[in-house]
Amino acid sequence: MSLAEGKIEFDETDFADTRAAMQKWEHFPASTISHHGGQCCQIAREWVLSTDYSQLNAGNPLTGPRWIRQKYTWGASTWPIYWCEAVEQKKLDCGALAALTQEVFAARGVRSYHAQFIQQYSEAATRQWSNSWNCDEACVHWIKEDLIYHEGCAVAVRDNEIRLWDPSAGWWVNPRQFGGYGGLLAVRVFAPQFNAPTGFLWGTQRISPNQWQKIERVRGDFAVAAAK
Repeated sequence: MSLAEGKIEFDETDFADTRAAMQKWEHFPASTISHHGGQCCQIAREWVLSTDYSQLNAGNPLTGPRWIRQKYTWGASTWPIYWCEAVEQKKLDCGALAALTQEVFAARGVRSYHAQFIQQYSEAATRQWSNSWNCDEACVHWIKEDLIYHEGCAVAVRDNEIRLWDPSAGWWVNPRQFGGYGGLLAVRVFAPQFNAPTGFLWGTQRISPNQWQKIERVRGDFAVAAAK
């Protein structure tokens, strides 16, 4: 049959055990940076916020703080991690990067929420990351076969409309998900119990707060592609 004779549609989430991954990470809290309650952590925190103020340079407060990813290499972290420890590291994991970014957006006066992702890569990639984390004696609970748990920020741009920032990559996540390597399968956005929005709008997708939700994939129209 010619591809032009009809549409072939599929959703790659059908080939990933997304439900099992959501169950595995159902009770994962969003990461936060700990505070010793002394000057060591206070000075470190103020350094992060003042550095962001300088880097933003009176720009749009919704600008993604890419300087954090430029300063820190993505890699294993040991938990709990304190402010005075985090600023001295050369590499931080996604949870630490997201926690720093969350504090930065809050200091800018931007309404932001903790966000958790489930992404699909390859088993070759996750084995490599698992070996790297084991060498650093860090926990690899964030890996399940070819799926990973990841953290970011949900930034309110207007009313209940959000954009998802990935601090580990230093970019805004595209709400039009096509699948493939690094594809986003599910997201959870944490909102306060009181005065919480009933839902968020991310692109054309509606996200319910405080629960894992599968992400709709853009389905390919091969008939149209073949006709071009």
